[in-house]
Amino acid sequence: MARIHGRGGAQARKSNKKGALKGTGGQVKKGLEGKGPTPKAEDRTYHAKHHAKKMRERRNSGRHQKETAEFVVGRNPVVECLHAKVPATSLYVAQGTKNDERLTEAVTMANSRSIPVLEVPRHEMDLMTGNGMHQGIGLQIPPYKYAELYDVTKAARDAGEPGMIVILDNITDPRNLGAVIRSVAAFGGHGVVIPERRSASVTAVAWRTSAGTAARLPVARVTNITRTVQELQKSGYQVVGLDAGGNHTLDTYQDGAGPVAIVVGSEGKGISRLVRENCDVLMSVPMTSWVESLNASVAAGVVLSEFARQRRAAQS
Repeated sequence: MARIHGRGGAQARKSNKKGALKGTGGQVKKGLEGKGPTPKAEDRTYHAKHHAKKMRERRNSGRHQKETAEFVVGRNPVVECLHAKVPATSLYVAQGTKNDERLTEAVTMANSRSIPVLEVPRHEMDLMTGNGMHQGIGLQIPPYKYAELYDVTKAARDAGEPGMIVILDNITDPRNLGAVIRSVAAFGGHGVVIPERRSASVTAVAWRTSAGTAARLPVARVTNITRTVQELQKSGYQVVGLDAGGNHTLDTYQDGAGPVAIVVGSEGKGISRLVRENCDVLMSVPMTSWVESLNASVAAGVVLSEFARQRRAAQS
């Protein structure tokens, strides 16, 4: 009997051949499956908002690192901090620590300021402070509460005085920061401005060097020094950058009685290029020729003293 071809012939395609048969590999099925909700723009790696989010997280991670609580350890440093009225949340003493005059002094001052004195096991003190060199005593200091630029300019307006502000650029030594804060307070200034990155922050060392003036003088932290300079200029401030190659010297500059912002750079790097280009005036401090430069805090103090003198002369 003849074999019937056509639809029934499909049965003839059955084969006993071994191996995989040609097909889609399940791709068609996968393509029909749902992909779920569309991710947010900031979660899509190719989107501009994702890049902005990463930049924000990177910036904030550095900020949080700086703003964690700090431990000052050792009997002399702790006593110095308490004398300087550095704000503290707790004084920790390791169990079994031998008493002496400094320890007694620290506990007495902590009690007088209502700072809790807590006795903890020595191994716990080691873990809290990160080392065993604490001499049995540690002072916990909370993160410093930075002001905004507005708070600094407002301090001058509230006092009814032309503002005098110091901006620090490339200053990484907290002792320099503390000394500048002390000088600004001593000569009637209204605040200090520092950048968020690549800058010393108000740590216990800065607190001690400021001799407690950091408690009364606002310190603002800004994201961009160049933009801050421009904002101050729009508010009527003349921005004076301290630079060895300045077109003015402290002897020839006579506008220190008005609203002024003094930009101080590091002893090595000086002021950043963009910041220098945006200053209204570049000014040097006259000094003996064989001395190459002044420490940043010393230079700031010299200029602040002269501007304070000009302000007193203007009022008389």
